[in-house]
Amino acid sequence: MDRLLTLEMFVAVANEGGFAAAARKLGSSPPAVTRGIAALEARLGAALFHRSTRAVALTDAGTVFLGQARRILADLAGAERELRGAEAEPRGQLHLTAPVMFGRLHVLPVVGELIGQHRELMVRMMLIDRNVRIVEEGIDVAVRIGPLAATSLKAVRIGWVRQMLVASPAYLARRGAPASVADLSGHDLIAAMGPRAAGEWQFATQRWRVEPRPRLVLNTVDGILAAAEAGLGIANLLSYQLSAAIDAGRLISLLPDDQPPALPVNLLFEPSRAALPAVRLLIAAMKARMRTAGLV
Repeated sequence: MDRLLTLEMFVAVANEGGFAAAARKLGSSPPAVTRGIAALEARLGAALFHRSTRAVALTDAGTVFLGQARRILADLAGAERELRGAEAEPRGQLHLTAPVMFGRLHVLPVVGELIGQHRELMVRMMLIDRNVRIVEEGIDVAVRIGPLAATSLKAVRIGWVRQMLVASPAYLARRGAPASVADLSGHDLIAAMGPRAAGEWQFATQRWRVEPRPRLVLNTVDGILAAAEAGLGIANLLSYQLSAAIDAGRLISLLPDDQPPALPVNLLFEPSRAALPAVRLLIAAMKARMRTAGLV
């Protein structure tokens, strides 16, 4: 069986979670897809899926191979677009990921404009507050906030956000406002789970470890905002997450002179994706969005 076809079948089974669903996606039949996967596994000398009567799941070898297979198919699709002279018009599916609130506030409006203007473009968008594996999960473009680790991926800076401490007027009336970073140890603190939790908040001139432990730890930005607005303590969030609540007077910024340097906002993608028209348009539109939002 054709090697390219078996790769397409493999990626379709992984994406759709089953042989029948993959067959429908490809316009093929389940037996044909089953034979294709068997031929691919025989050629590779490795099982790619765990099969049962109720579910299909990738093996460890299949997980590793999936990222490589997606990259091969994406590179081939890019080469075909160039030969067809179709690079000026975005088409096909664009896979994006972004932090939940940033994606909702700033990426989704851009995506809405793009798919409204380009009828052949489809977008699959994952909003999640963790860094996903771009290649392995078939992501075309990821929004990353904060310093980037060394990587072979291409990064395009689109703006900046700041860490801010905030509390509600009711909390400040009850407990008073901290006059310095050291005063935070005497206040009720609201912390986040995940990358920015870890008991350590950074400030302009020092790192300060949260002691005693935060009175409240939550796993979503919305939850932290609600808790801070309810007067449960002082929260540490990013400027784009707080702008609406501060503008409405529900939260008040604290210790502005101790704010650390701004955090970069980057679009991260494989270098081979840079020439895709959808990626080029997304980069330009996100830069414009960040300028409009005052995040540059």
